[in-house]
Amino acid sequence: SSLNVASESEEITEESIMQSLNYKPGEANTEFAKRFGHLAGKEVKTVGEAFADFTAELGFSVNALYKNSVTDLVGTTHLIVANARFQKDPIWSTGLLLSLDLLLKNYPEKDIGEKIASALFKAIGLDEAEVRGEAKQLIEWAEGKTKAEIEAALSGEGDNVVAETARAAKSDEFWMYSRYFGLGLLKMMEIAGIEMEKDEAYPIMEDWMKNKLEKSYLTACSDSDLYFRVKDKLDMMETMMKEIEIREKKRMAKN
Repeated sequence: SSLNVASESEEITEESIMQSLNYKPGEANTEFAKRFGHLAGKEVKTVGEAFADFTAELGFSVNALYKNSVTDLVGTTHLIVANARFQKDPIWSTGLLLSLDLLLKNYPEKDIGEKIASALFKAIGLDEAEVRGEAKQLIEWAEGKTKAEIEAALSGEGDNVVAETARAAKSDEFWMYSRYFGLGLLKMMEIAGIEMEKDEAYPIMEDWMKNKLEKSYLTACSDSDLYFRVKDKLDMMETMMKEIEIREKKRMAKN
C-alpha cells in the first residue's frame, strides 16, 4: 500500500501524507469538485480584513452600544458571501435588508446608520443598489398576496420572482442556505399578515423550508428564533436610550 507506516527515519508531514494519497485540491472525481474545483487556492479575504475594509470605508467609530452587533454583522455576512456555494437571490437580499433595518433603525445618528449599511456592502463586495433592487422587486410582488399564494410560489409554481428563486434552489444539490434567506422568508410572512411572534413563525418556517422548498429546516428555524431574540433585545435597548434622552432633557431644563 502507498500508505505504509513510515519507518522511524521518515518524518510524517502533511505534505508526505498528501503525496502518498496523490491528493490535489479541487481535482477529486466528484460533482462538487467538478463545479467548484476551479476555485481551489483562490485568495479569500479574512474576516479581519473584511472588517478593516468596513472600518476604512465607514470612516467613523461605531456607537459603543452597537459595536458588537455591527462586528457580528460584518463577520457573518462576509463568511456567507465568501463561500463558493453562495448565490445571491431576492429572498436573501430581502433578509439582509431586514437585518440591517432591525439593527440600524434606531441608530442615534441616522446618517451614520445609513453609512454603516453602505460600508458593509462595499466591504463584502456586493452592489448595494442591486441588493436593494432585488428586495424591492420581491416586496412589491409579495404585497397583497395571501399566505397560500406565497406558499405556491415557494413550491416553484408560477412565473414570479419567488417561484424562480424556489425552482433554482430546488434544482441545485449544492444550494446553500444562509441566515438572510431565512430572514427573507420571515419578511414574506410579515407581508402576508402572519403575526410576528417566535412561536407563530417557527412552524411556518419549518413547513416552508421542508415541504415547499424541500430543504433542511433546522438552521432556518434556529435563525428565526435568533431574529426574535435580537429584536427583543434591540427593543429594550431603544426603550433604555429613550429614557436616558428624557432624563438628560429634564436635567438640562433644570439647569
